[in-house]
Amino acid sequence: MESLEILLIFVSFLFLLGCLLTPVAERLGAPFLLLFLFVGMLMGENGIGGVKFDDFSLAYEVGSIALALVLFSGGLDTTRETFRKAAAPAIVLAIFGVLATAGIVGGLIYLLFDLPLEVCLLLGAVVGSTDAAATFLLLRQRNIQLKDDLGETLMVEAGINDPMAIFLTITMVAIVDNELPLDMATFISFLPELGRQLGFGLVAGIIGGFLTAFLINRVRMPVSLFAPFAMASALLLFNLTSIMGGSGFLAVFIAGALLRDRMTHQTERVRQFHDGISWISQIVLFLILGLLVTPKELVAQIPLGLGIAAVLIFIARPVAASLSLAPFRIGWRQQAFIGWVGLRGAVPIFLAIIPVISPGPLSSGFFDVVFVVVIVSLILQGWTISLVARWLGLIAEPEGGAELPFEKAKD
Repeated sequence: MESLEILLIFVSFLFLLGCLLTPVAERLGAPFLLLFLFVGMLMGENGIGGVKFDDFSLAYEVGSIALALVLFSGGLDTTRETFRKAAAPAIVLAIFGVLATAGIVGGLIYLLFDLPLEVCLLLGAVVGSTDAAATFLLLRQRNIQLKDDLGETLMVEAGINDPMAIFLTITMVAIVDNELPLDMATFISFLPELGRQLGFGLVAGIIGGFLTAFLINRVRMPVSLFAPFAMASALLLFNLTSIMGGSGFLAVFIAGALLRDRMTHQTERVRQFHDGISWISQIVLFLILGLLVTPKELVAQIPLGLGIAAVLIFIARPVAASLSLAPFRIGWRQQAFIGWVGLRGAVPIFLAIIPVISPGPLSSGFFDVVFVVVIVSLILQGWTISLVARWLGLIAEPEGGAELPFEKAKD
């Protein structure tokens, strides 16, 4: 009982500390998520907290639930109009873009560093997708309104590209662990798994979204229970879909968007509740991921991590974005911005846990390399998102003109 109380005190303290420091991050212009990673590291084994936490399996389980709640909240913030505007380019980015990014990163890292090709491709797969948590939170934090439906495209892409990244990661982990040949026959043998992930996830998300909306609309329950009911439905849907072999992450995002569209009452209450749950989930997720890192061991992986980050940010993501968006006649400024804002956050670090907990040869050093890549992405891309958008002329002016901070209120 005493150990449980100490654990709750510690977790509560970390959470409160992270919340209280968010104004500091906002004043510095830093992404909130970076702050929580550093707080986790500070309280870890080599920090002032001295807490030794190396349970990667537990981190993976907690991270799965936290990420599912973040994606469900992202779905609730996605309207039918958003889907209509952004669905086509976002889907291409989520499938072909992730595949192209992973391949370019893996190929170039193989040429630049003395690593096996299969390990390089696994690194590319892990960092191949943009991060929903980072994208959702950073756009909200900066209150950025973008022209030409760019915000909608980035949000939808971030919400639906995780299944491809997870599939590529699991495929490459299987190849590395079992020393399978890197040929077309091997990759084709994994295609049924991809179809099952995407197919079951999409169908389960549609059914779950319609059913949850139907029950909320028809069943009379206390007003305060609508939002918790939606959260419980999302968690049930996530786990059932995963058990069936589908993508639970895709399912909860689709269900959240459908619930937003189909609910006839209490929509804003449900959205506000899940916005708070999303914040809590992201804070917990990033604190845990920060605790997993041992700074002394991280130092040795910095050169490789910086090399991968450079290839990813300056070559792989821009090229993949341009190739993906070419059929849609999207201007070069928009393509450049989407190529730059390929934020990496919790998802790559979360996926980097899979090779570590698998029975294969990769150790926690693999996790440390991906951690460095994410730190660089959050600092470089996260800190410059507003600057790049303004430089490219993609910031939308507020309706009615901009209001000066010292302007008197109009009667």
